Amino acid sequence: MQRLAIVYHSAHGHTQHIATHVAEGARGVITTEAHLLTADELVSRPDELLSYDGIVLGSPTYLGSVSGPFKSFMDATGRLWRTQRLKGKLAAGFTVSSLPSGDKQSTLTSMFVFAMQHGMLWVGNPFLPEQLAGALQDQAVNRLGSWSGLMAQAGHSAPADSFVPGDIKTARMFGRHFAETLQRVGPPIRAGATA
Repeated sequence: MQRLAIVYHSAHGHTQHIATHVAEGARGVITTEAHLLTADELVSRPDELLSYDGIVLGSPTYLGSVSGPFKSFMDATGRLWRTQRLKGKLAAGFTVSSLPSGDKQSTLTSMFVFAMQHGMLWVGNPFLPEQLAGALQDQAVNRLGSWSGLMAQAGHSAPADSFVPGDIKTARMFGRHFAETLQRVGPPIRAGATA
Protein backbone atom coordinates (compact mmCIF):
# COMPACT_ATOMS: atom_id res chain seq x y z
CA MET A 1 0.00 0.00 0.00
CA GLN A 2 1.09 3.53 -0.78
CA ARG A 3 0.59 5.92 2.15
CA LEU A 4 -0.62 9.42 1.39
CA ALA A 5 -0.83 12.32 3.87
CA ILE A 6 -3.18 15.20 3.20
CA VAL A 7 -1.84 17.97 5.42
CA TYR A 8 -4.13 20.98 5.75
CA HIS A 9 -5.14 23.96 7.84
CA SER A 10 -8.75 25.07 7.90
CA ALA A 11 -9.98 27.92 10.11
CA HIS A 12 -13.62 27.85 9.01
CA GLY A 13 -13.99 24.33 7.59
CA HIS A 14 -13.77 25.15 3.86
CA THR A 15 -10.26 23.79 3.30
CA GLN A 16 -11.08 20.75 5.43
CA HIS A 17 -14.14 20.08 3.27
CA ILE A 18 -12.01 20.09 0.11
CA ALA A 19 -9.37 17.93 1.88
CA THR A 20 -11.98 15.25 2.59
CA HIS A 21 -12.92 15.11 -1.10
CA VAL A 22 -9.24 14.91 -2.14
CA ALA A 23 -8.90 11.98 0.28
CA GLU A 24 -12.05 10.35 -1.10
CA GLY A 25 -10.65 10.56 -4.63
CA ALA A 26 -7.30 9.12 -3.54
CA ARG A 27 -9.01 6.24 -1.75
CA GLY A 28 -10.60 5.30 -5.06
CA VAL A 29 -7.20 3.82 -5.96
CA ILE A 30 -7.24 0.55 -4.03
CA THR A 31 -3.48 0.56 -3.38
CA THR A 32 -3.66 3.89 -1.55
CA GLU A 33 -4.21 4.74 2.11
CA ALA A 34 -5.10 8.44 2.44
CA HIS A 35 -4.79 10.07 5.87
CA LEU A 36 -6.04 13.53 6.83
CA LEU A 37 -3.61 15.39 9.11
CA THR A 38 -3.92 18.94 10.37
CA ALA A 39 -0.98 21.29 10.04
CA ASP A 40 -1.46 22.24 13.70
CA GLU A 41 -0.88 18.69 14.93
CA LEU A 42 2.26 18.26 12.79
CA VAL A 43 4.00 21.38 14.11
CA SER A 44 5.17 19.42 17.15
CA ARG A 45 5.87 16.18 15.26
CA PRO A 46 6.90 16.83 11.65
CA ASP A 47 8.86 13.54 11.59
CA GLU A 48 5.48 11.83 11.19
CA LEU A 49 5.69 12.80 7.49
CA LEU A 50 8.53 10.30 7.02
CA SER A 51 6.07 7.41 7.12
CA TYR A 52 4.21 8.68 4.03
CA ASP A 53 5.10 8.19 0.36
CA GLY A 54 3.26 11.29 -0.84
CA ILE A 55 2.07 14.54 0.74
CA VAL A 56 -0.76 16.77 -0.47
CA LEU A 57 -0.62 20.24 1.08
CA GLY A 58 -3.78 22.29 1.67
CA SER A 59 -4.24 25.81 2.98
CA PRO A 60 -6.68 28.66 2.64
CA THR A 61 -5.29 31.70 0.86
CA TYR A 62 -4.87 34.52 3.37
CA LEU A 63 -3.51 37.82 2.06
CA GLY A 64 -1.94 36.12 -0.94
CA SER A 65 -0.22 33.22 0.79
CA VAL A 66 -0.69 30.22 3.07
CA SER A 67 -2.30 30.78 6.46
CA GLY A 68 -0.15 31.46 9.55
CA PRO A 69 -0.77 28.00 11.06
CA PHE A 70 0.17 26.35 7.77
CA LYS A 71 3.36 28.44 7.56
CA SER A 72 4.19 27.32 11.12
CA PHE A 73 3.92 23.72 9.94
CA MET A 74 6.20 24.46 6.98
CA ASP A 75 8.75 26.10 9.28
CA ALA A 76 8.62 23.14 11.67
CA THR A 77 10.02 20.89 8.93
CA GLY A 78 13.40 22.68 9.03
CA ARG A 79 15.14 19.67 10.59
CA LEU A 80 13.84 17.48 7.78
CA TRP A 81 15.06 20.01 5.20
CA ARG A 82 18.60 20.08 6.62
CA THR A 83 18.87 16.33 6.16
CA GLN A 84 16.65 16.13 3.03
CA ARG A 85 14.51 13.44 4.66
CA LEU A 86 11.51 14.18 2.41
CA LYS A 87 13.55 13.96 -0.79
CA GLY A 88 11.90 11.94 -3.55
CA LYS A 89 8.41 11.95 -2.06
CA LEU A 90 5.54 13.17 -4.25
CA ALA A 91 3.88 16.46 -3.34
CA ALA A 92 0.92 18.50 -4.55
CA GLY A 93 -1.10 21.43 -3.26
CA PHE A 94 -4.57 22.89 -3.04
CA THR A 95 -6.03 26.13 -1.77
CA VAL A 96 -9.36 27.81 -1.15
CA SER A 97 -10.32 31.49 -1.14
CA SER A 98 -13.60 33.39 -1.23
CA LEU A 99 -12.95 35.07 -4.60
CA PRO A 100 -12.36 33.44 -7.99
CA SER A 101 -8.72 34.55 -7.97
CA GLY A 102 -8.00 35.71 -4.46
CA ASP A 103 -4.29 35.37 -5.33
CA LYS A 104 -4.52 31.59 -4.93
CA GLN A 105 -1.66 31.14 -7.42
CA SER A 106 0.83 32.69 -5.00
CA THR A 107 -0.32 30.25 -2.30
CA LEU A 108 0.29 27.30 -4.60
CA THR A 109 3.67 28.78 -5.56
CA SER A 110 4.73 28.95 -1.90
CA MET A 111 3.77 25.28 -1.49
CA PHE A 112 5.68 24.39 -4.68
CA VAL A 113 8.83 26.17 -3.46
CA PHE A 114 8.49 24.44 -0.09
CA ALA A 115 8.27 21.04 -1.82
CA MET A 116 11.22 21.84 -4.11
CA GLN A 117 13.40 22.88 -1.17
CA HIS A 118 12.68 19.48 0.37
CA GLY A 119 13.63 17.70 -2.88
CA MET A 120 10.08 16.50 -3.46
CA LEU A 121 8.46 15.84 -6.85
CA TRP A 122 5.48 18.07 -7.70
CA VAL A 123 2.25 16.72 -9.19
CA GLY A 124 0.02 19.29 -10.91
CA ASN A 125 -3.66 19.45 -11.81
CA PRO A 126 -3.85 18.12 -15.40
CA PHE A 127 -7.56 18.59 -16.12
CA LEU A 128 -8.76 20.87 -18.91
CA PRO A 129 -11.51 23.25 -17.76
CA GLU A 130 -14.72 21.53 -18.80
CA GLN A 131 -16.50 24.77 -19.65
CA LEU A 132 -14.31 24.81 -22.77
CA ALA A 133 -16.30 21.77 -23.91
CA GLY A 134 -19.65 23.33 -23.02
CA ALA A 135 -20.15 22.35 -19.37
CA LEU A 136 -21.91 24.88 -17.16
CA GLN A 137 -19.39 26.99 -15.21
CA ASP A 138 -20.49 25.73 -11.78
CA GLN A 139 -20.43 22.10 -12.95
CA ALA A 140 -17.08 22.27 -14.74
CA VAL A 141 -13.97 20.43 -13.61
CA ASN A 142 -11.06 22.85 -13.08
CA ARG A 143 -13.41 25.77 -13.69
CA LEU A 144 -10.83 28.17 -12.20
CA GLY A 145 -8.19 27.05 -14.70
CA SER A 146 -5.31 26.04 -12.42
CA TRP A 147 -2.67 23.56 -13.57
CA SER A 148 -0.10 24.01 -10.81
CA GLY A 149 -2.49 22.71 -8.16
CA LEU A 150 -6.12 22.53 -7.12
CA MET A 151 -8.03 25.76 -6.58
CA ALA A 152 -11.51 26.01 -5.08
CA GLN A 153 -13.75 28.92 -4.18
CA ALA A 154 -16.00 29.25 -1.13
CA GLY A 155 -18.24 32.26 -0.68
CA HIS A 156 -17.25 34.70 2.06
CA SER A 157 -18.81 33.57 5.38
CA ALA A 158 -20.56 30.72 3.54
CA PRO A 159 -21.08 27.31 5.19
CA ALA A 160 -18.10 24.96 4.96
CA ASP A 161 -19.86 22.69 2.46
CA SER A 162 -21.06 25.46 0.13
CA PHE A 163 -18.84 24.64 -2.86
CA VAL A 164 -20.18 24.38 -6.40
CA PRO A 165 -20.29 20.84 -7.82
CA GLY A 166 -17.37 21.48 -10.19
CA ASP A 167 -14.97 22.23 -7.33
CA ILE A 168 -15.99 19.06 -5.47
CA LYS A 169 -15.61 16.96 -8.62
CA THR A 170 -12.20 18.52 -9.27
CA ALA A 171 -11.06 17.77 -5.71
CA ARG A 172 -11.95 14.10 -6.09
CA MET A 173 -10.27 13.84 -9.49
CA PHE A 174 -7.21 15.65 -8.13
CA GLY A 175 -6.91 13.16 -5.25
CA ARG A 176 -7.33 10.20 -7.58
CA HIS A 177 -4.76 11.60 -10.03
CA PHE A 178 -2.25 12.04 -7.20
CA ALA A 179 -2.82 8.48 -5.97
CA GLU A 180 -2.50 7.06 -9.49
CA THR A 181 0.72 9.02 -10.00
CA LEU A 182 2.04 7.71 -6.68
CA GLN A 183 1.19 4.19 -7.82
CA ARG A 184 3.07 4.64 -11.12
CA VAL A 185 6.13 6.30 -9.59
CA GLY A 186 6.28 4.16 -6.46
CA PRO A 187 7.68 5.11 -3.06
CA PRO A 188 10.97 7.00 -2.88
CA ILE A 189 14.14 5.01 -2.35
CA ARG A 190 15.12 5.45 1.27
CA ALA A 191 18.58 6.69 2.18
CA GLY A 192 20.99 3.78 2.43
CA ALA A 193 18.73 1.41 0.47
CA THR A 194 20.08 -0.47 -2.49
CA ALA A 195 18.25 -0.77 -5.78
